[in-house]
Amino acid sequence: MSEQTGPLVVVTGMTGAGRSTAAKELEDLGFFVVDNLPPSLLRDVVRLVDGSRGPRQPVAVVVDVRSGSFFESLQVTLAEGIEGRQSTLLFLESSDEVLVRRQEAARRPHPLQGTGRLLDGLQRERAVLADLRGEADLVIDTTALNVHQLTARIREAFGSEESTRLRIRVISFGFKYGIPVDADFMADMRFLPNPHWIPELRPGTGRDPEVSAYVLSQPGAAEFLDGYLPVLRGVTDGYAREGKRFMRVAIGCTGGKHRSVAMTEEIARRLVDDGFHATTTHRDLGRE
Repeated sequence: MSEQTGPLVVVTGMTGAGRSTAAKELEDLGFFVVDNLPPSLLRDVVRLVDGSRGPRQPVAVVVDVRSGSFFESLQVTLAEGIEGRQSTLLFLESSDEVLVRRQEAARRPHPLQGTGRLLDGLQRERAVLADLRGEADLVIDTTALNVHQLTARIREAFGSEESTRLRIRVISFGFKYGIPVDADFMADMRFLPNPHWIPELRPGTGRDPEVSAYVLSQPGAAEFLDGYLPVLRGVTDGYAREGKRFMRVAIGCTGGKHRSVAMTEEIARRLVDDGFHATTTHRDLGRE
């Protein structure tokens, strides 16, 4: 891959072998993903991405058997090259027994099944895809893989150090505006004295040095940080094993202005000092 262009991954393979899982993982890795793309439009999509996001943007397209006779054009297009990008043809397959079981569990007919059996559709699909499989750069057999194992294989093949790094977002909020329903962890700072009742601190926010110093110096603040940060650090190891790359930590107080903001900033700072990718969001700051 040149320094000026991002990779292009074409995902294809058997129905039920994990194309959707692979596409979702590539999207999480930062790829611009297009599903069920007719191969004849592949060049157009890459040009559009180059024009809107720049040629460094990684691109992944999912092509399935519904594209029918268009597969021949895909082979020609990949052989000719696309906008200077290094392309990888990823083929996902599995045993007929496992594919039948997965399709039956999903209660979906095979696109080539017609009036016949599910197994008939799979056999037709293998015949249609035989040439593509033979030219694939990477073949992953998902027969014995669960979702986590497949995503790990995709991450290993196409992830960079930056794209696979855990991203932690620490969010301050006010309980009176409702709790963040998408938080993975939540802590309540209402056990600390409220700067709102101190006239000289009331107009400020937890971002202001004097407010932050007041909050962090209160009895219990240091103990909370010293106990809570090791919990978060420990959980990150489990997230890595499970292929999770996003963690949302919500820190609340009454109005989301003083205590939660100060603590959010301090928690994120300590996580960054530990080498994590941590950012802050102050959901309710400015609502009062």
